[in-house]
Amino acid sequence: MRYFLLFFISILFFSCTGKNDLPKGILKPVKMQDVFWDYIRADVYTTEYIKKDSSKNAAVENLKLQDKIFRLHHTSREEFYKSYTWYSNHKELMRAMMDSMTARKLRETPKKKPEFKKL
Repeated sequence: MRYFLLFFISILFFSCTGKNDLPKGILKPVKMQDVFWDYIRADVYTTEYIKKDSSKNAAVENLKLQDKIFRLHHTSREEFYKSYTWYSNHKELMRAMMDSMTARKLRETPKKKPEFKKL
């Protein structure tokens, strides 16, 4: 009976641990959110502004922006893409990360007060 109880407790313990552990080389959710947010912003900037400038190569400029982002966040392109692929293969974690990122950035964005004109 004692062995059965010990076996049951050990199974319970090991089944509860490690669900939120990330494999080695995968960015933690908060860091991934920060890097991914800046990555998206760089892509939008490239699409909206740099592509309209015929003197610049949009793909090259986008790569330069990405390099700046990776240096800013002390990560590498390989680590980011490996993390992105891993999160993409774990849809629930990706969805939670994206929702959290969006909510956090909306909270950080200062709200403008509506201006009312006098009639």
